[in-house]
Amino acid sequence: MKNLFLSIAMVALAALSGFSQEAKPVTGGPQLTVDKEVHDYGTIKQGGNGTSEFKLTNNGTEPLIISRAKGSCGCTVPEWPKEPIMPGASAVMSVKYDTKRVGPINKSVTISSNATNAESKVVRIKGNVIASENAGDAPVKKETMAPMTN
Repeated sequence: MKNLFLSIAMVALAALSGFSQEAKPVTGGPQLTVDKEVHDYGTIKQGGNGTSEFKLTNNGTEPLIISRAKGSCGCTVPEWPKEPIMPGASAVMSVKYDTKRVGPINKSVTISSNATNAESKVVRIKGNVIASENAGDAPVKKETMAPMTN
């Protein structure tokens, strides 16, 4: 009976100590939060407006510095604030997608900063670009293969 009671007490103690080790939010330094994780363009026409915006907020106690924002390919170009974002302040990062390319969009932008809660933060853009009625007027990028030689 003592062994059963001791076993139950050990399990309860282990369970309680597991709860006390939950990750606690970092309260000091700069803190990066983004208003949305994904921007969905929905269906847009070829050559349409491929610009989206993400609101970056510093919820920390020190200035937030965005050192870099990099798109997952050359068709996704971010423009981020170069000046520090002060505690409690927000700034906008715009992302331009090349809508001359027809087809599904599923790209990401990696934001690098001095944030203590996330030195690297990834946001995404998604949607679908359909050919416009004037597709004959705009050049469509196609891959070509060189002719084979013997």
